[in-house]
Amino acid sequence: MGLKSGYKQTEVGIIPEHWDVRSLASLGGKRGRPAIKAGPFGSSLRKDSYVAEGYKVYGQEQVIRGDYLCGDYFIPTARFKELQSCAVEPGDILLSLVGTAGRLLIIPFGAPQGVINPRLIRFSFDRSLVSPHFFKSLIETDSYQAVLAQNAQGGTMGVLNAGILRPLRIPLPPLPEQEAIAEALTDADALIESLEQLIAKKRHLKQGAMQELFLPKVGWESTLLGSVTVEIIGGGTPSRAIPYYWGGSIPWMTVKDFACNNKTGTLEYITAEGLRNSASHLIPSGTLITATRMALGKAMILEVDASINQDLKALIPTREIDALFLYYWFQLNERGIAELGSGSTVMGLSLADFKKIPFFRPHLKEQTAIAAILSDMDAEIAVLENKLTKTRQIKQGMMHNLLIGKIRLV
Repeated sequence: MGLKSGYKQTEVGIIPEHWDVRSLASLGGKRGRPAIKAGPFGSSLRKDSYVAEGYKVYGQEQVIRGDYLCGDYFIPTARFKELQSCAVEPGDILLSLVGTAGRLLIIPFGAPQGVINPRLIRFSFDRSLVSPHFFKSLIETDSYQAVLAQNAQGGTMGVLNAGILRPLRIPLPPLPEQEAIAEALTDADALIESLEQLIAKKRHLKQGAMQELFLPKVGWESTLLGSVTVEIIGGGTPSRAIPYYWGGSIPWMTVKDFACNNKTGTLEYITAEGLRNSASHLIPSGTLITATRMALGKAMILEVDASINQDLKALIPTREIDALFLYYWFQLNERGIAELGSGSTVMGLSLADFKKIPFFRPHLKEQTAIAAILSDMDAEIAVLENKLTKTRQIKQGMMHNLLIGKIRLV
């Protein structure tokens, strides 16, 4: 199958015919400012030479946070002049080299004057050739991040260097097309950021609502957690040495599943034989499951029947307790429960101490009303989170198609 008309095959893939392919080293602008500049040697920029006010030292902190204003490391004028070759200017792009290698930050107009530290590389491109925002979007794609990861040197903490980056080749559309691509991706990022902020606001409102709704009121009974449960069921782990105990159809929940927050499945599954030959139990869907070891205070209500391991407990409440009300009570009191734990390496809470946790309960009808309010708030947050996930997916697909020229804006 031949190439589509108007496209060509290059070392970076199929791109439009009028696009170029250039190495990063060939994209420099001003004389005396190479396209790629590594930070100074560590001995040239020691913390004992820092001052309270002066020229800013840019490091990984600013790049990782995406905030050029954060940080409080400064050098005096004399040292800034000595390190002038490492100074930053508006439009420069900074890249982290160590650990979180591959993160980028664009220096905007109005940013404080300063220099990069040894853990950064500065890109200073000819602005008639390269849009900083286009370049940042390109290098942040999965394909280029993979290239950087593959070339990072070192064992557990990969390290990049200028020598690795200079020959790196990128597709380069004409500048107007770069700017159009960058603008489209910036608009997508703005939508994502607005959704993230809205979700954070909704979560904050929910937290405030929980604190108000669970504040003990006249008529609420003061009791203990053990008094509002009919049964507390423990769990266990089938032998890992017997393969046919594992990989079956029965969900097997551990504390790791709290992080996934998947109410219809678990990370691991066991067989009926594994369930029968272990201390685990099959817990009916709709039962509140919490941790008494490690992830103390975490709670979840699964929507499927599931087995649990020994770090978890399934709580069967009395008829006077709404299970969803109990679930939100755990959400509100998660930190306080965690602080009750003890242990030198793994924090745990004995069942006896667990049962002694103070608990205030209103009448069942009020419990149900409180749970309904918070459930509605969760549903609203879930809709926004789903929209955020889809928006991120759309942006990823759009980014890929724009950056290889499959979708054209100019």
